[in-house]
Amino acid sequence: MDLDLRKLRYFVAVADKLHFGRAADELHIAQPVLSRQIRALEKDLGAPLFTRDSHGVTLTDAGRQLLTDAGPLLASTHAVRRRVTVAAHGSRRLMVGFRAGVAVTPAVRQFATRHPDVVVDMQRIEWDDQAPMLLDGRIDVGYVRPPIDETGLRVAPLYTETRVAVLPAGHRLAGKEHITEADLAGEPLLWPADTGPQPTKRPHPNAGYLVRGVDETLEHVAAGRGISFLARSATVFYTHPEVAYVPIPDLAPDQVCLAVAASRTSPMVDDFLAAAHATAEITAECGNYEMWQLGGGAVPSPVERLD
Repeated sequence: MDLDLRKLRYFVAVADKLHFGRAADELHIAQPVLSRQIRALEKDLGAPLFTRDSHGVTLTDAGRQLLTDAGPLLASTHAVRRRVTVAAHGSRRLMVGFRAGVAVTPAVRQFATRHPDVVVDMQRIEWDDQAPMLLDGRIDVGYVRPPIDETGLRVAPLYTETRVAVLPAGHRLAGKEHITEADLAGEPLLWPADTGPQPTKRPHPNAGYLVRGVDETLEHVAAGRGISFLARSATVFYTHPEVAYVPIPDLAPDQVCLAVAASRTSPMVDDFLAAAHATAEITAECGNYEMWQLGGGAVPSPVERLD
């Protein structure tokens, strides 16, 4: 039995709203039509997806499982459409997403030696963009930082970066050569829970502000609302007159990974991944401020290759 993608989209709409009427309005179809399509999908799958009673609509265990699997499947379908449209117009393009502090240019230059006719676009992404943009085809390859939902993706480590403490310029530790976790114990931390656990052994009180990206983090720190931690590359790519960076060697390092959609098979993507591997040490070196100032030199870096 082939899964009907139209019925699957209808199911996701109902699962999102938990209300057939509102889902039908969103889909611009009549509610009875929607109800029939959902019943047909349940028949196709041989399992009820929703419980309907006087209290409303809820997902069954089978429905929750289908909702988990539906997202990557629909995103993959959307990505196929996007790539076919691009190919139909005769374009050869590759979209590479990257997190703040990752230098993509070394890989792009190496890739261009094999594919001079391919236009490589580059787009910065944030932590909550990573998986969705890979799954729906907005980016073909991503330089990502965990945590990331790996459902429907292939993710592998590329290199690690040491972390720095991000402090207000007038902070008592701002002028130190390096500090420890213990030096900052109890300080409020700008660290959204959705970006994963704090990198410290002992948790800091949450500063209570929503931050998304390096720029917002620096503004909140400059305003004295708390401290934060960033990968060392931030000291190269981001400056702020009211913020100080101080190395904090005993923090767990920040990981940079390469990610592609599991359904994505393309020699062009494979060649870019190979270029990213080959230039990983150069990319990692961009986070080393001293070597950046000197203009070169090999920097030992724990680089792991994708299988």
